[in-house]
Order: sequence, then structure tokens, then C-alpha cells
Amino acid sequence: MPLVNIKITEENTLVTPEQKKALIEGATELLAKVLNKNRAATVVIIEELSPDNWGIGGQSVREIRQSTKK
Repeated sequence: MPLVNIKITEENTLVTPEQKKALIEGATELLAKVLNKNRAATVVIIEELSPDNWGIGGQSVREIRQSTKK
């Protein structure tokens, strides 16, 4: 069973349910086409990440963005 995890950063606009549906359909189709995987057994997970929940160089993205605005 293939599992695809799509991580999207939360920015100024949210991902709509329609866009998420398209991502799930597209990722499923890609695995079926390229790797000959069974669509019915393909799992797609979409995670939306807050700027507080990931970082670069020891700082959260929110901290980095706040420091560059000064």
C-alpha cells in the first residue's frame, strides 16, 4: 500500500477543500501511472504546517519572518 504525505505550509491563504481533493486525486493518479500502484490501496495524507511548527537554522519560521520585518 503506497502512502504519500503532502506537507503544505500555512501561509496567507488556506488550501480549499477542492484543492485538497485535486491533490489527493493527482497524487493517486501519479502513483498508479508511474509505479503501477493500485488506486484503491493508495493513501494520501495532507498536513498543513503552522509557521510555529517548523524551522530553519534553530529558529521557527514565524521567528524568522518577524525578524526580517523589522
